[in-house]
Amino acid sequence: MNEPIRRLSVVVLVMFLVLMGAASYIQVINANELNADGRNVRTLYREYGTFRGPFVVDGDTIVASKSVDDSFNYQRTYTDGALYAAATGYYSIVFGRSGLEQSENSLLNGSDDALFWNRLGDLFAGREQEGASVEMTLDSTLQKVASEQLGDQRGAVVALDPTTGEILAMVTSPTYDPTLLAGHNSVEVNKKYQELLNDENRPLINRAIAGDTYPPGSVFKLVVAAAALESGYTPETSLYAPQELKLPGTSNTMSNYQNEKCDTTDTTTLKDALRVSCNTAFANLGMSLGWEVIERKAKEFGWTDQIDIPLSVAASRLPEDPDDAQTAMASIGQYDDRATPLQMAMVTAAIANHGQLMTPYLVKTVRAPDLRVVQQNEPTEYSQPMTAADAQSLTDMMVEVVDNGSGRAAAIDGVKVAGKTGTAETGDGSAPDNWFVGFAPADNPTIAVAVLVENGGAQGDAGKEATGGIVAAPIAKAVMEAALAKNGNS
Repeated sequence: MNEPIRRLSVVVLVMFLVLMGAASYIQVINANELNADGRNVRTLYREYGTFRGPFVVDGDTIVASKSVDDSFNYQRTYTDGALYAAATGYYSIVFGRSGLEQSENSLLNGSDDALFWNRLGDLFAGREQEGASVEMTLDSTLQKVASEQLGDQRGAVVALDPTTGEILAMVTSPTYDPTLLAGHNSVEVNKKYQELLNDENRPLINRAIAGDTYPPGSVFKLVVAAAALESGYTPETSLYAPQELKLPGTSNTMSNYQNEKCDTTDTTTLKDALRVSCNTAFANLGMSLGWEVIERKAKEFGWTDQIDIPLSVAASRLPEDPDDAQTAMASIGQYDDRATPLQMAMVTAAIANHGQLMTPYLVKTVRAPDLRVVQQNEPTEYSQPMTAADAQSLTDMMVEVVDNGSGRAAAIDGVKVAGKTGTAETGDGSAPDNWFVGFAPADNPTIAVAVLVENGGAQGDAGKEATGGIVAAPIAKAVMEAALAKNGNS
């Protein structure tokens, strides 16, 4: 063989080796990266062309995969999509996934390790891979009542079973229909998504657990009262409650709602301070206890924790190293206090459950396509922020709030209801946010609920006087009544 031919042979051999090496790198080493590349159309078709498991509420399928005649094979369909969007989220070929569609994705698409034997059986039988079904803890009746009562007002409702932590209702308003984002026409889906993004009311935000956190206002007084009871106070302990309280180190003073006095004198009891939501009494109480005591108690209720239900919940926030004046403000739920409605529902549920806080959860059962249970969530304790005795004392005080105080609009005939109102200044000059938290029956609770209405809701927009007792309490009452009716308590 002459020299030119040998050189050409070497070049060709090297080219083949490079080609084989490149192919091996692409198909083996770089395979995962290429599969995850959003520009990979085959990956897109494989992901969205798989039969995805359904979501189930009260035995009924509310989200399913429907067979369609296009390249994706299946399209996600949502029954009462707007009602359940806060939980399900959306599944879109353009924008991916959110909500439980995201957090439970490996179960829904069948790729989870728990479904290995199902995949293996499908492979040998020549069947198409199917995903698992996800049964939620939501109660369809309570979900509908909460949504109807909240209406078009911006806000959220969260209801828990205090003994288990099951989330019975989770409503955010305004909401959206995931069906708008589930279509296979990318131009139309993009248009709908931009409309949602440009909506000043931000319907894509789940106000119940994420996005904004809110000043809790006077519902935070439950945390301060819990700290006081643990520190040796009783419901009858006398508190300093002037008509105006000077804030230390400042020229400012704090007053009560409409500058009212909390009692005929400058003192009141802890029980009556909660009943009429006395700002000056709780502000002074907070300074007396010290912020470290209140902060520790709030954290025992879950404040500052990042939790998953399995949706990611925004951590509620507390002030960092406040001075005395700031402590006074924070003790009435203002200054840098921030909470999600779920956080306030957790506080309320812990009081209802004899001081034991159960971990909130949204997914009850996951079943393989053959109906085999692959995941069963059970109640677990989150913390024990109160003794049973202190929880009972605080429950009795909250019953007074509903029977004879600021929460009368939540009263239910023939049933003891425990509750607390809140009217929180937002600091932006708009109407205050309105809160109500409560549980029923007070002597054997089956539901704990938290209601938030932003900026006074319809009443705030109309320029009327909006408070938690006027705006939020009736919503909570309706949800609790619906739960009691289902349980045969009313």
